[in-house]
Amino acid sequence: MARTKFGAFLAPHHPIGEHPMLQFRNDIRFAARLEELGYDEFWVGEHHSTGWEMIASPELFLAAVGEHTRRIRLGTGVISLPYHHPFNVAQRMVQLDYMTGGRAIFGSGPGALPSDAYVLGIERGVESAESVGAIAEFTGRRRLKSGSHVRI
Repeated sequence: MARTKFGAFLAPHHPIGEHPMLQFRNDIRFAARLEELGYDEFWVGEHHSTGWEMIASPELFLAAVGEHTRRIRLGTGVISLPYHHPFNVAQRMVQLDYMTGGRAIFGSGPGALPSDAYVLGIERGVESAESVGAIAEFTGRRRLKSGSHVRI
């Protein structure tokens, strides 16, 4: 019988006023500890506007985690697609996968916080299915396609 697998999502909530360098270091230690405990996956999300959720780039943070771990898979939970061009997301995920020895897991979403969309000056709820298709096209065939929401 196959072993049950376990993962953890880090909701990057931090005390306002705590130094960001300490927050990131503590979060990296947390991920390394999860690996020591036998966890199979570690997930982290993206936010821009709350002041207490410090991870603006899951890929960048997970690359740092990858330098302190060897086995645990590393997932973006999530990259908010309306905030990024799909070509850049695809390139960053491919790079992350290479940098972590094939441990990257891509997770995407529509961008749930109205305050994030406001700070970024974009319309909340922009279609992201087309972006997922463009990312899949690039990562599978190394080229992107244009659509009604994505311009290449």
